[in-house]
Amino acid sequence: MEGVIQCSANFVPLTPIGFLERAAIVYGDEVSMVYGTEKTTWGETHERCIKLASALVQQGISRGDIVAAFAPNVPALNELHFGVPMAGAVISALNTELNSTMLALLLEQLEAKLIFVYYEFLEVVLEAVNILSEREGKPPLLVLIAECDKKSFSIVEATPPGSLDYNDLLAMGQADFEIIRPKNECDPISVNYTSGSTGIPKGAIYSHRAAYLNSIATIFRINVREKLVFLWTLDMFRCNGWCFPWAVAALGGTNICLRSTLLAAKLIFDAILAHKVTHLCGAPIILNILAESLARPLPFKVEIIVAGPLPPPQVVTKVIELGFNVSHGYGMTEALGPAIVTPCTPESQHSSTLDEQAKTKRLEGLHNLIMDGVDVKDPSTMKSIPHDGKTIGEVMFKGNTMMLGYFKNPKVTQEAFRCEWYRTGDLAIRHQDGFIEMKDRAKDKIICRGEILSSLAVKAVLLSHPKVFKAAVGGTNKPVFEKLKEGCDNCVPEEIIEFCGERLQKYMVPHSVVFGDLPVNSTGKIQKFVLREKAKTMGMQNGSLK
Repeated sequence: MEGVIQCSANFVPLTPIGFLERAAIVYGDEVSMVYGTEKTTWGETHERCIKLASALVQQGISRGDIVAAFAPNVPALNELHFGVPMAGAVISALNTELNSTMLALLLEQLEAKLIFVYYEFLEVVLEAVNILSEREGKPPLLVLIAECDKKSFSIVEATPPGSLDYNDLLAMGQADFEIIRPKNECDPISVNYTSGSTGIPKGAIYSHRAAYLNSIATIFRINVREKLVFLWTLDMFRCNGWCFPWAVAALGGTNICLRSTLLAAKLIFDAILAHKVTHLCGAPIILNILAESLARPLPFKVEIIVAGPLPPPQVVTKVIELGFNVSHGYGMTEALGPAIVTPCTPESQHSSTLDEQAKTKRLEGLHNLIMDGVDVKDPSTMKSIPHDGKTIGEVMFKGNTMMLGYFKNPKVTQEAFRCEWYRTGDLAIRHQDGFIEMKDRAKDKIICRGEILSSLAVKAVLLSHPKVFKAAVGGTNKPVFEKLKEGCDNCVPEEIIEFCGERLQKYMVPHSVVFGDLPVNSTGKIQKFVLREKAKTMGMQNGSLK
């Protein structure tokens, strides 16, 4: 159209680092971060992140370089989500449960020039660096994130020559540094690795644009009624904390950081009451932790968003009774976290019983505002399945909050985006109201008498047994693998089978039960392919997992 021009006055690449610049102006004197007794304002956080970006450039970090982090939910990791992209670089926050072998493999693939390491994880990082050196790879420069305690000081003394301290690095930075903005909003901002449950983890590349838009989508879906006070029970290394470091900055909220990677009910409830927490997130296990606590109901409502297969309805009901509004999401690393959410509507919160609320929340819900399309399709014809609550198809995504692709893996990227949709590999049905209900992973599906057996439904019942700690469903003969709770060794397979028979349709009841430790990968995720092989060899016998 005549008269239209595109210039820097009307087109600026989208990036979430702008949220911090605005927060420093609008919320400059308000608290951005609480960590133990330490408090930081948004103005101070902004200055620290600018100095961090400046110091990174002084260390030779340039546009497009990858900076790794191996740390729990401490303020430094939150600051890295701004400081690294402000230097034009790409952040890769790595799972702190990785062993040294896997960590070395990922660092080698990333070609990370620098890694920020929390002092408690220094040993595993040094082992990974040694492995890299033996492969004649160039190890990254180490920056140690320490604490003010005796244990930290003793570890700092053991750091290799040439390493830097986080606070010393910040001191090198200039407060008047001009941040390096993305030239294109589709430039990478981060690389996040999948859990690797089916093999070696894949690195999903996020763009500045996707991170910005997903942060906006997060703000719309988290039901903010007042000033946001976010408790970090969700690992920041998981999908950049579902983009919450950026979303909290956009709202000028407060981050309540928890160093501990072992969450306990008392720790969570104490933090909620002390800081008047409004929101927290995490894996569904957090619901079990809260439900099993002896805490009294909270004096105010707290929003909790979980993503993954929910525990049994009675667990969700107990959490609701404790004062939490539970939202259930479904997503994955490739979609920057939860892409489908169950909205917390007044009707679902007030017009139904607690049990009905718990059952409703088991549905994955509807896609977020920014995701252009979520559908359940026949993977062969690519036609949408009917909304009849019984036809099974594959969940597929399309939109501006998807990854750019898999890092250094174009073949797998092409396959994932085949037919112009992202193929999740998850099976689901769609109800008349459009809500999606997950049934299984395509690779895990079990066909029995022509019916697709939902291993998720079986697993939910298994986990509701008072003696079961962990569970996984095997192959076609329906063996289930379980790890019992401590002190419950008197449980026998027949007890589990009878328990399931009272709660499941006959064709879904397991034929055999195997007790023992479940095989997990370096991130702690159950290796189902190992169990499937085990199921093939064991037939339908009860026993112990060797």
